[in-house]
Amino acid sequence: MSDATRRGFIQASAAISLLGAAEPLLAAEGKDMNSTAFGYQHAPVPLAFDPKSLKGISEKLIQSHWENNYSGASKALNLVRGRLSQAAADPNTPPYIYNGLKREQLIRTGSVVLHELYFANLGGDGKASADLRTRLAASFGTYDAWETEFRKIGQGLGGGSGWVVLGYNRSLKLLENYWLSDHASNPADTSPVLVMDMYEHAYQMDYGAAAAKYIDAFFANIQWEAVAKRL
Repeated sequence: MSDATRRGFIQASAAISLLGAAEPLLAAEGKDMNSTAFGYQHAPVPLAFDPKSLKGISEKLIQSHWENNYSGASKALNLVRGRLSQAAADPNTPPYIYNGLKREQLIRTGSVVLHELYFANLGGDGKASADLRTRLAASFGTYDAWETEFRKIGQGLGGGSGWVVLGYNRSLKLLENYWLSDHASNPADTSPVLVMDMYEHAYQMDYGAAAAKYIDAFFANIQWEAVAKRL
């Protein structure tokens, strides 16, 4: 392949929709690609709960969310990694093309990780243990003060996109609620503890524009045991 043809291929690859069905490109023959940054391929994590068991969130919505949004992000991330592998190996790849792929990698990685945290903290009875309530009260004054703020952030994101994350900031040594506008806006040096998806795909099928009702349903299904393990 000539340099001109190769450059054209790379530029065209960066411009196509990353949610297509194309297979990710593989790197050098004989190398264990699962252990490299370029070659790692992510497999979607199955739901840890029966989607029929949730209260106020339909099986149809959960399946659509998992299959289309989360699994779609996983496929897109794998495709981007393949494109990055090829672009990195070509010295003629323009930096702006390469950075476009890196931006997509950041977005898709955030989507995959946040969705996995979200699904993993669903499937419970929504009842926080006395120990967890005490720990949250220690950071927010009262458990109710924490919940009120968490819900308010979610309501503010209703009708748009983003995430609400209760996280522990290791640098500040604080347990705080965070507003995330998208998949790429995670707070620095923070471990997510509880994650709520506020993209419309997380609730529109069941609740239309009534984001507050979805937030009620989310709280009714929190798997607090998973939250405790993250703490």
